[in-house]
Amino acid sequence: MNSKASGYVYVLLAVTIFAGQDAFSKLLGEKYPPIMVTMIRFWAFAVFVTILAAAAPGGLRASLTTQKPFLQIIRGLLLVGEVVVVVIAFTTAGLAMSQAIMQSTPLIVTVLSIPLLGEQVGWRRGLAVLVGLIGVLVILNPVNVDFDVRLLIPLAASVLYAFYNVATRAVGHEDSATTSVFYAGVVGAIAASIIGPFYWTPIAPSDWLPMAALCICGALSHYFLIKAYSLLTAVEVQPLTYFQLVLSVAVASLFFGETITLNMVIGALIVVGAGLFTVWREYRRSKIVTKVI
Repeated sequence: MNSKASGYVYVLLAVTIFAGQDAFSKLLGEKYPPIMVTMIRFWAFAVFVTILAAAAPGGLRASLTTQKPFLQIIRGLLLVGEVVVVVIAFTTAGLAMSQAIMQSTPLIVTVLSIPLLGEQVGWRRGLAVLVGLIGVLVILNPVNVDFDVRLLIPLAASVLYAFYNVATRAVGHEDSATTSVFYAGVVGAIAASIIGPFYWTPIAPSDWLPMAALCICGALSHYFLIKAYSLLTAVEVQPLTYFQLVLSVAVASLFFGETITLNMVIGALIVVGAGLFTVWREYRRSKIVTKVI
């Protein structure tokens, strides 16, 4: 199997495990405080990234070396905050609805990259963002008299994750991927451990297995995604990540009895289409800039 084919396999493995991770997050989030579930997940994630960093060239010392320590800490805080909000979203807005709304993250990243990273966005990408946001409105269906404000929770999670992605881009120019993953996991675990113990709830024996599965999924999904990015470009990875939406909708419908509405399907298709276009345009722009340089 060539490197490209292996990369695609890694992406599919990652998004499939991410879908399972979301299912376990919803299952446990309905029984235990979201911050507690997140804390345990980040404990396992911190162990995983520490092992990963120790095995990388230069070991832990090299992984601890960063040119932007403050921004790395901010990244860790943003990630753990986003995970807590996501767990809340899954248990309030629903898994399928939350995933549909959170597909808007690449579009929000495009908007935030203008003031925060100084990137230029042409009219085509600008129009795609506008169309994508219209898709989000279709999903939210705000003109409906029964509009549920809880649908804003997954949108808040998207904004947090978009800020995390922008911060990751900012540190990526100087720090290695191993360093960024290490700080995200360790800082997130420390932050969650400061608040999480106050919400500790005894875990039923029957729930230790799904809790362990959540932790394993969290480590494996990130590992496979890292492997995928080592073999593929972002524009090759991004289209396959939308497969997670299909899997999550299937899980939500089959195992949690969630209803899939027409406006959710139409809106998600609009958002995904706009997201794919912005990723493609960004890739085209980077290729043109590289040729000029």
